[in-house]
Amino acid sequence: MVDGTYELFRHYYALPSARDSDGHEVGAVRGVLASVLGMISGGATHIAVATDHVIESFRNRLWPGYKTGEGIEPDLLAQFPLLEETLTAAGVVVWPMVEFEADDALGAAAVAADRDPRVDQVIICTPDKDLAQCVRGTRIVQLNRRTRVTFDEAGVIQKFGVSPASIPDYLALVGDASDGYPGLAGWGAKSTAAVLAKFGHIESIPDDWREWHVNATNASALAYTLSRERGQALLFRTLATLRTEIKLFEDVDQLRWDGPSPGFEAIAARFDAAIAGKRRSGAR
Repeated sequence: MVDGTYELFRHYYALPSARDSDGHEVGAVRGVLASVLGMISGGATHIAVATDHVIESFRNRLWPGYKTGEGIEPDLLAQFPLLEETLTAAGVVVWPMVEFEADDALGAAAVAADRDPRVDQVIICTPDKDLAQCVRGTRIVQLNRRTRVTFDEAGVIQKFGVSPASIPDYLALVGDASDGYPGLAGWGAKSTAAVLAKFGHIESIPDDWREWHVNATNASALAYTLSRERGQALLFRTLATLRTEIKLFEDVDQLRWDGPSPGFEAIAARFDAAIAGKRRSGAR
């Protein structure tokens, strides 16, 4: 399960510009395509890519500060539909998300594939912290393709100090700047992990800090903030919780790669003819 939005951003800033004969930027899509086909050449038999066809989602109605498409470079934003068209022509299943986000699709697909006894392992390819909530033992794992680091459930606990089930609570309290919600004042990563490791979820944390019996700095101040802003924390948890009930496929065999469609040859030729430009300022 591949995070197409992340991959498009990653390749846009990692690769030099490339424009087709009409002057349209195609470099990032070309890079993602090569990367996905490389996964297939490396032995992947079942693969799907989720994209944020529309950056905004239902979460923007819940929290006005939630991430939007504002500030995304036009040459990058314009490549989203091209990416979807290209991967589909290449024979890869694509889920262009509108009301929900690509992360929701990745989580929903992982949960659905996990129910199939024929599946040995589900690999979610994204570095996004919120996908850690979907990790299960060694069966559903999360792979950062840039760093080549894979997290199973033990890895999630080691990294965050909480189990995957508590990741939405963790993100609600510490905040997630990339998604645009701040968390609660004073709730840092270490104190949040210590409290949630004992209580699991926000609603289970007592108002009285003396009942916590955990090693958390300024526990009384944290408890005071939580007692006043528990409703806000629960809202942030709603933002952080992936919607895994989305129906994306009936059978995992629908995700099997069986080769490109006849229209792929024209797209490949368009990319081959693209003229490379300079490396972007701030590329990483």
